[in-house]
Amino acid sequence: MNPELESHFDEFDKAPVIRRKLLPWWIKTFCWIFMIMGLCAIASLVINLFIPNVNLSLYGFSSNTAFSGIGAFIIAIMIFKGFAAYSLWFEKPNAISIGKIDAICGVVICIVSMLALPFVNNGHFMFRLEILLLVPYYMRLNKIEYEWDNLEIL
Repeated sequence: MNPELESHFDEFDKAPVIRRKLLPWWIKTFCWIFMIMGLCAIASLVINLFIPNVNLSLYGFSSNTAFSGIGAFIIAIMIFKGFAAYSLWFEKPNAISIGKIDAICGVVICIVSMLALPFVNNGHFMFRLEILLLVPYYMRLNKIEYEWDNLEIL
């Protein structure tokens, strides 16, 4: 066969690269959890139009209504986490950057809730266990970032 034709057929012989295979099982699991949580956040806005009390809680912050400052803050975080999970699951090019921003914001919010909320809520200090997953999440995303960005996508 003509060498020129062989080089053109090489493009079709390549297996599709799946970036999702770079993610460990626990990040894949949390991707589904947070995509569902993002949808629930949007649903809570609609539900709160008809039902006066919608309990929201994340990273130590809680609210009884979606239409308050803290409620809007919680919903915004939940939607952002859902977007980050969606980006990772569907292998978007900027998913690692979004995920790292998500992890950093999560750690900062956890630290703020650990340090600020005790002064507001009768001085009870609570360690946020989310940090124990957010730090390895960031480290794992950092580890696979180069490979994620440099895979050849068909």
